[in-house]
Amino acid sequence: QVHLVESGGGLVQAGGSLRLSCAASGRAFSRYGMGWFRPAPGKEREFVAAISRSGAITYVASAKGRFTMSRDNAKNTVYLQMNSLKAEDTAVYYCAGEMFGSYDYWGQGTQVTVSS
Repeated sequence: QVHLVESGGGLVQAGGSLRLSCAASGRAFSRYGMGWFRPAPGKEREFVAAISRSGAITYVASAKGRFTMSRDNAKNTVYLQMNSLKAEDTAVYYCAGEMFGSYDYWGQGTQVTVSS
């Protein structure tokens, strides 16, 4: 089991940047695939980015070229570097972990607000 805590959210102007962090406690962090999610109209949560155990990364189309996800297994932490932020990126961002194909572990979320 893993416990996740996000940080790094805040208020930023459009075009600005933020780096979100998700710190994990518990063992075997490197065995978890990790993802970032946010609420979206008509959905409980929308996939934003994910990084596998091997380091393969995928992004939602709207994040490609602007967001960069990474992980540091030595620090039990994943990051989401968000550049060129837009008003539509405003949301609570949640970190999640999966070991057997479903995201079973979730953080409490961190608020990102982009002013236009």
